[in-house]
Amino acid sequence: MQTSPGFVDLQVNGFLGADFNSDELELDVMASACRRLRSDNVSGILATIITDNVAKMCGRLARIRELRAADPVIAEVIWGIHIEGPFLNEQPGYIGAHPAHAARAADVAIMDRLLDAAGDLVRVVTLAPERDARCEVTRLLASRGIRVSAGHCDASMEQLRAAIDAGLSMFTHLGNGCPLHLHRHDNIIQRVLSLADNLWIGLIADGIHVPAPALRNVIRLAGTGRVFVVTDAIHAAGRGPGRYHFGGREVVVDEHLATWDETRSHLVGAASAMPDVVKVLRDQVGLSAAEIEQLTAVNPRRILADPVSVPSP
Repeated sequence: MQTSPGFVDLQVNGFLGADFNSDELELDVMASACRRLRSDNVSGILATIITDNVAKMCGRLARIRELRAADPVIAEVIWGIHIEGPFLNEQPGYIGAHPAHAARAADVAIMDRLLDAAGDLVRVVTLAPERDARCEVTRLLASRGIRVSAGHCDASMEQLRAAIDAGLSMFTHLGNGCPLHLHRHDNIIQRVLSLADNLWIGLIADGIHVPAPALRNVIRLAGTGRVFVVTDAIHAAGRGPGRYHFGGREVVVDEHLATWDETRSHLVGAASAMPDVVKVLRDQVGLSAAEIEQLTAVNPRRILADPVSVPSP
Protein backbone atom coordinates (compact mmCIF):
# COMPACT_ATOMS: atom_id res chain seq x y z
CA MET A 1 0.00 0.00 0.00
CA GLN A 2 1.27 3.46 -0.85
CA THR A 3 0.10 6.75 0.48
CA SER A 4 0.20 10.16 -1.11
CA PRO A 5 2.12 12.25 -0.26
CA GLY A 6 5.10 9.94 0.26
CA PHE A 7 6.35 8.76 3.61
CA VAL A 8 8.67 10.86 5.75
CA ASP A 9 10.82 8.92 8.22
CA LEU A 10 12.43 11.03 10.95
CA GLN A 11 14.72 8.29 12.29
CA VAL A 12 16.83 6.20 9.92
CA ASN A 13 20.22 4.91 11.04
CA GLY A 14 20.90 3.21 7.72
CA PHE A 15 19.31 1.22 4.94
CA LEU A 16 20.17 -1.47 2.37
CA GLY A 17 23.80 -1.75 3.45
CA ALA A 18 24.37 1.97 3.98
CA ASP A 19 25.32 2.43 7.64
CA PHE A 20 25.08 6.14 8.47
CA ASN A 21 27.13 5.49 11.62
CA SER A 22 30.03 3.95 9.76
CA ASP A 23 33.33 5.78 9.26
CA GLU A 24 33.57 4.31 5.75
CA LEU A 25 30.20 5.23 4.28
CA GLU A 26 30.56 5.15 0.49
CA LEU A 27 28.82 7.32 -2.08
CA ASP A 28 27.52 4.53 -4.30
CA VAL A 29 26.13 2.55 -1.37
CA MET A 30 24.37 5.62 0.00
CA ALA A 31 22.95 6.52 -3.41
CA SER A 32 21.67 2.96 -3.92
CA ALA A 33 19.96 3.05 -0.51
CA CYS A 34 18.31 6.37 -1.34
CA ARG A 35 17.04 5.07 -4.68
CA ARG A 36 15.50 2.08 -2.90
CA LEU A 37 13.90 4.34 -0.29
CA ARG A 38 12.40 6.41 -3.06
CA SER A 39 11.01 3.26 -4.72
CA ASP A 40 9.36 2.45 -1.37
CA ASN A 41 7.44 5.74 -1.65
CA VAL A 42 9.66 7.44 0.93
CA SER A 43 9.89 11.12 0.05
CA GLY A 44 12.42 12.02 2.71
CA ILE A 45 14.28 10.87 5.79
CA LEU A 46 16.39 12.25 8.57
CA ALA A 47 19.72 10.41 8.60
CA THR A 48 20.30 9.54 12.25
CA ILE A 49 23.69 9.65 13.97
CA ILE A 50 23.80 7.97 17.37
CA THR A 51 25.95 8.35 20.49
CA ASP A 52 29.69 7.80 20.20
CA ASN A 53 32.96 9.57 20.77
CA VAL A 54 32.25 13.20 19.87
CA ALA A 55 35.01 13.34 17.26
CA LYS A 56 33.61 10.24 15.57
CA MET A 57 30.12 11.70 15.61
CA CYS A 58 31.44 14.90 14.03
CA GLY A 59 33.17 12.90 11.29
CA ARG A 60 29.99 11.01 10.48
CA LEU A 61 27.90 14.16 10.42
CA ALA A 62 30.39 15.78 8.06
CA ARG A 63 30.34 12.69 5.83
CA ILE A 64 26.53 12.82 5.51
CA ARG A 65 26.84 16.46 4.50
CA GLU A 66 29.53 15.62 1.91
CA LEU A 67 27.57 12.76 0.35
CA ARG A 68 24.41 14.82 0.22
CA ALA A 69 26.26 17.57 -1.64
CA ALA A 70 27.81 15.07 -4.05
CA ASP A 71 24.70 13.30 -5.36
CA PRO A 72 21.27 14.72 -6.28
CA VAL A 73 19.42 11.52 -5.32
CA ILE A 74 20.95 11.59 -1.85
CA ALA A 75 20.11 15.27 -1.53
CA GLU A 76 16.53 14.59 -2.60
CA VAL A 77 15.93 11.81 -0.06
CA ILE A 78 17.95 13.00 2.94
CA TRP A 79 16.08 16.05 4.14
CA GLY A 80 18.29 16.55 7.15
CA ILE A 81 19.96 14.94 10.14
CA HIS A 82 18.67 13.64 13.46
CA ILE A 83 21.35 13.56 16.19
CA GLU A 84 20.37 10.97 18.80
CA GLY A 85 22.74 11.55 21.71
CA PRO A 86 25.26 11.77 23.22
CA PHE A 87 23.37 13.55 26.04
CA LEU A 88 21.41 10.47 27.13
CA ASN A 89 20.67 8.65 30.38
CA GLU A 90 23.51 6.14 30.64
CA GLN A 91 21.71 3.75 33.01
CA PRO A 92 20.98 0.19 31.81
CA GLY A 93 17.72 -0.02 29.90
CA TYR A 94 17.46 3.70 29.29
CA ILE A 95 20.65 3.82 27.22
CA GLY A 96 19.30 1.08 24.92
CA ALA A 97 21.71 0.17 22.13
CA HIS A 98 23.80 3.33 22.54
CA PRO A 99 27.29 2.85 24.05
CA ALA A 100 26.92 3.81 27.71
CA HIS A 101 30.56 4.87 28.00
CA ALA A 102 29.99 7.63 25.43
CA ALA A 103 26.85 9.09 27.05
CA ARG A 104 27.46 12.36 28.86
CA ALA A 105 25.84 15.38 30.43
CA ALA A 106 24.62 18.05 28.01
CA ASP A 107 27.26 20.57 27.05
CA VAL A 108 26.75 23.66 24.88
CA ALA A 109 30.31 23.59 23.50
CA ILE A 110 29.95 19.96 22.40
CA MET A 111 26.55 20.66 20.87
CA ASP A 112 28.07 23.51 18.89
CA ARG A 113 30.80 21.16 17.60
CA LEU A 114 28.20 18.68 16.39
CA LEU A 115 26.09 21.38 14.75
CA ASP A 116 29.14 22.86 13.01
CA ALA A 117 30.10 19.44 11.62
CA ALA A 118 26.62 18.95 10.15
CA GLY A 119 26.36 22.40 8.65
CA ASP A 120 22.74 23.51 8.55
CA LEU A 121 21.32 19.97 8.21
CA VAL A 122 20.36 19.20 11.81
CA ARG A 123 16.58 19.15 12.19
CA VAL A 124 16.10 17.07 15.37
CA VAL A 125 18.25 16.36 18.43
CA THR A 126 17.29 13.69 20.95
CA LEU A 127 18.52 14.16 24.51
CA ALA A 128 17.57 13.19 28.04
CA PRO A 129 16.12 16.21 29.86
CA GLU A 130 17.67 15.07 33.13
CA ARG A 131 21.10 15.28 31.44
CA ASP A 132 20.43 18.90 30.43
CA ALA A 133 20.03 20.10 34.00
CA ARG A 134 19.63 23.81 33.28
CA CYS A 135 18.04 23.26 29.86
CA GLU A 136 20.89 25.21 28.26
CA VAL A 137 21.27 22.90 25.26
CA THR A 138 17.50 22.66 24.83
CA ARG A 139 17.24 26.46 24.76
CA LEU A 140 20.16 26.74 22.33
CA LEU A 141 18.63 24.27 19.88
CA ALA A 142 15.13 25.74 20.06
CA SER A 143 16.55 29.23 19.47
CA ARG A 144 18.11 27.91 16.25
CA GLY A 145 14.88 26.34 15.02
CA ILE A 146 15.95 22.76 15.75
CA ARG A 147 13.42 20.33 17.21
CA VAL A 148 14.42 19.02 20.63
CA SER A 149 13.14 15.53 21.41
CA ALA A 150 13.36 13.73 24.73
CA GLY A 151 14.43 10.10 24.61
CA HIS A 152 16.52 7.44 26.32
CA CYS A 153 15.56 9.17 29.51
CA ASP A 154 13.86 8.87 32.89
CA ALA A 155 12.98 12.53 33.34
CA SER A 156 10.63 13.46 36.18
CA MET A 157 7.45 15.42 35.56
CA GLU A 158 9.22 18.54 36.78
CA GLN A 159 12.14 17.97 34.42
CA LEU A 160 9.84 17.32 31.48
CA ARG A 161 7.79 20.45 32.17
CA ALA A 162 10.94 22.58 32.52
CA ALA A 163 12.27 21.17 29.25
CA ILE A 164 8.97 21.92 27.48
CA ASP A 165 9.15 25.49 28.76
CA ALA A 166 12.70 25.65 27.33
CA GLY A 167 11.68 24.37 23.89
CA LEU A 168 11.27 20.58 24.08
CA SER A 169 8.54 19.55 21.62
CA MET A 170 8.96 15.83 20.83
CA PHE A 171 9.55 12.43 22.35
CA THR A 172 11.65 9.83 20.54
CA HIS A 173 10.27 6.26 20.17
CA LEU A 174 8.04 6.11 23.25
CA GLY A 175 8.09 2.67 24.84
CA ASN A 176 11.65 2.01 23.77
CA GLY A 177 14.90 3.31 25.20
CA CYS A 178 13.63 2.30 28.63
CA PRO A 179 14.01 -0.84 30.78
CA LEU A 180 11.83 -3.90 30.27
CA HIS A 181 10.72 -3.64 33.91
CA LEU A 182 9.36 -0.31 35.12
CA HIS A 183 7.29 0.90 38.05
CA ARG A 184 3.75 0.01 37.04
CA HIS A 185 2.43 3.57 37.52
CA ASP A 186 5.27 6.06 37.89
CA ASN A 187 7.32 5.63 34.71
CA ILE A 188 8.50 7.66 31.75
CA ILE A 189 5.78 6.30 29.44
CA GLN A 190 2.97 7.45 31.73
CA ARG A 191 4.61 10.82 32.36
CA VAL A 192 4.98 11.52 28.64
CA LEU A 193 1.44 10.43 27.84
CA SER A 194 0.16 12.84 30.49
CA LEU A 195 1.90 15.63 28.55
CA ALA A 196 0.80 14.51 25.09
CA ASP A 197 -0.90 17.83 24.41
CA ASN A 198 2.54 19.48 24.47
CA LEU A 199 4.63 16.89 22.63
CA TRP A 200 4.86 15.13 19.30
CA ILE A 201 5.09 11.44 20.24
CA GLY A 202 7.18 9.11 18.10
CA LEU A 203 6.67 5.35 17.86
CA ILE A 204 8.65 2.58 16.17
CA ALA A 205 5.68 0.93 14.50
CA ASP A 206 7.14 -2.36 13.27
CA GLY A 207 4.95 -4.37 15.67
CA ILE A 208 8.11 -5.67 17.36
CA HIS A 209 9.45 -2.75 19.37
CA VAL A 210 5.95 -1.91 20.62
CA PRO A 211 3.23 -4.59 20.35
CA ALA A 212 0.13 -3.69 18.37
CA PRO A 213 -2.21 -3.31 21.40
CA ALA A 214 0.21 -0.84 22.99
CA LEU A 215 0.56 1.04 19.70
CA ARG A 216 -3.22 1.24 19.50
CA ASN A 217 -3.49 2.51 23.07
CA VAL A 218 -0.87 5.24 22.64
CA ILE A 219 -2.39 6.42 19.36
CA ARG A 220 -5.87 6.46 20.84
CA LEU A 221 -4.78 8.40 23.94
CA ALA A 222 -2.44 10.91 22.29
CA GLY A 223 -4.55 11.20 19.11
CA THR A 224 -3.49 10.81 15.51
CA GLY A 225 -2.83 14.55 15.39
CA ARG A 226 0.08 14.22 17.86
CA VAL A 227 1.74 10.91 16.88
CA PHE A 228 4.31 10.13 14.19
CA VAL A 229 5.87 6.78 13.35
CA VAL A 230 9.42 5.89 12.34
CA THR A 231 11.25 2.76 11.27
CA ASP A 232 14.46 3.32 13.30
CA ALA A 233 16.00 1.30 10.46
CA ILE A 234 19.63 0.23 10.48
CA HIS A 235 21.64 -0.82 7.43
CA ALA A 236 20.18 -4.35 7.65
CA ALA A 237 16.77 -2.99 6.59
CA GLY A 238 15.92 -4.12 3.09
CA ARG A 239 18.38 -7.04 3.26
CA GLY A 240 16.42 -9.69 5.17
CA PRO A 241 17.39 -12.05 8.00
CA GLY A 242 21.06 -12.57 8.80
CA ARG A 243 23.98 -11.36 10.90
CA TYR A 244 25.21 -7.79 10.60
CA HIS A 245 27.50 -5.38 12.42
CA PHE A 246 26.19 -2.11 13.81
CA GLY A 247 27.81 0.27 16.29
CA GLY A 248 30.72 -2.08 16.94
CA ARG A 249 28.55 -5.09 17.76
CA GLU A 250 26.99 -8.03 15.98
CA VAL A 251 23.26 -7.78 15.29
CA VAL A 252 21.05 -10.76 14.47
CA VAL A 253 18.01 -10.13 12.26
CA ASP A 254 15.54 -12.98 12.72
CA GLU A 255 12.80 -14.30 10.44
CA HIS A 256 10.37 -11.68 11.79
CA LEU A 257 12.89 -8.88 11.03
CA ALA A 258 13.51 -8.27 14.72
CA THR A 259 17.03 -6.87 15.15
CA TRP A 260 18.58 -8.45 18.22
CA ASP A 261 21.85 -7.86 19.99
CA GLU A 262 23.88 -11.08 19.61
CA THR A 263 22.90 -12.04 23.19
CA ARG A 264 19.20 -11.73 22.23
CA SER A 265 18.74 -9.53 25.31
CA HIS A 266 17.57 -6.35 23.55
CA LEU A 267 16.73 -4.88 20.17
CA VAL A 268 19.21 -2.79 18.18
CA GLY A 269 17.37 -0.56 15.73
CA ALA A 270 15.06 -2.18 13.21
CA ALA A 271 15.13 -4.01 9.89
CA SER A 272 11.67 -3.04 8.68
CA ALA A 273 10.94 -0.55 5.90
CA MET A 274 8.08 1.94 5.73
CA PRO A 275 5.84 -0.38 3.66
CA ASP A 276 6.21 -2.96 6.47
CA VAL A 277 5.18 -0.33 9.03
CA VAL A 278 2.10 0.50 6.98
CA LYS A 279 1.05 -3.17 7.02
CA VAL A 280 1.37 -3.26 10.81
CA LEU A 281 -0.66 -0.08 11.24
CA ARG A 282 -3.34 -1.36 8.86
CA ASP A 283 -3.55 -5.06 9.68
CA GLN A 284 -2.56 -5.22 13.37
CA VAL A 285 -3.46 -1.79 14.75
CA GLY A 286 -6.55 -1.35 12.57
CA LEU A 287 -5.95 2.20 11.34
CA SER A 288 -7.64 3.61 8.26
CA ALA A 289 -5.72 4.75 5.20
CA ALA A 290 -6.26 8.37 6.22
CA GLU A 291 -4.96 7.72 9.74
CA ILE A 292 -1.90 5.92 8.41
CA GLU A 293 -1.17 8.82 6.08
CA GLN A 294 -1.44 11.19 9.03
CA LEU A 295 1.17 9.27 11.02
CA THR A 296 3.59 8.44 8.21
CA ALA A 297 3.42 11.51 5.98
CA VAL A 298 1.38 14.44 7.25
CA ASN A 299 2.61 14.72 10.84
CA PRO A 300 6.32 14.27 10.04
CA ARG A 301 6.04 17.05 7.47
CA ARG A 302 4.37 19.30 10.03
CA ILE A 303 7.14 18.60 12.54
CA LEU A 304 9.76 19.71 10.03
CA ALA A 305 7.78 22.62 8.58
CA ASP A 306 6.16 24.22 11.62
CA PRO A 307 8.23 26.84 13.43
CA VAL A 308 9.86 25.74 16.66
CA SER A 309 8.59 27.60 19.71
CA VAL A 310 11.40 29.81 20.97
CA PRO A 311 11.53 30.07 24.78
CA SER A 312 11.69 33.38 26.58
CA PRO A 313 15.19 34.42 27.65
